[in-house]
Amino acid sequence: MRYLARLTELELIDRERRMVERRIKAAKFPAVKSLDSFDFKAIPSLNKMMVLELARCEWIERKENVIALGPSGTGKTHVALRLGLAACQKGLPVAFVTAAALVHEMMEARDEKRLLQLQRKLAKVKLLIIDELGFVPLSKTGAELLFELISQRYERGSTLITSNLPFEEWTETFGTERLTGALLDRLTHQVNILEMNGESYRLNQSRARLAAANK
Repeated sequence: MRYLARLTELELIDRERRMVERRIKAAKFPAVKSLDSFDFKAIPSLNKMMVLELARCEWIERKENVIALGPSGTGKTHVALRLGLAACQKGLPVAFVTAAALVHEMMEARDEKRLLQLQRKLAKVKLLIIDELGFVPLSKTGAELLFELISQRYERGSTLITSNLPFEEWTETFGTERLTGALLDRLTHQVNILEMNGESYRLNQSRARLAAANK
């Protein structure tokens, strides 16, 4: 009996592992990142305890949002990927996409008259990660489509956004103060903000490798 119980336990563990792998694949992460490999000391402004608390995924159950702000190279995407991985491991469906790719996909879907289908698909995701918001300005139509999606997810699902721009500069991306204000009103109603200001994490790593190679 003990042997059969152990076999059943192993089968359940294997089934759960395969389900996690399927959720990770469906999320379309560009890479699978772990917080174990993140150097929190390199970004002193980042609240480590908040990140570890967010990794428990209770904020997703509460349908809250996360916004990671900071210059390029400070690890915003790394943290976003780790939180996405944690959500997959908790059994939650996740989708990862850059802001530019998401807007392009929605505009393409609108032209092909399947926008409603795409919106419904994205609305079902427990955690939507939108990376690199602010790297490129959005067209008027693109900004409106992104606003519509975030409005649909408001208090229905969690959205994690990374941006290299402070809030006061988001108008440069969305074009009008009215649209930007309405968007931020929804996003920041229940939000956890990760401040990630500092020198480029990637640049510092490159410098360290060069220094080691030149010794």
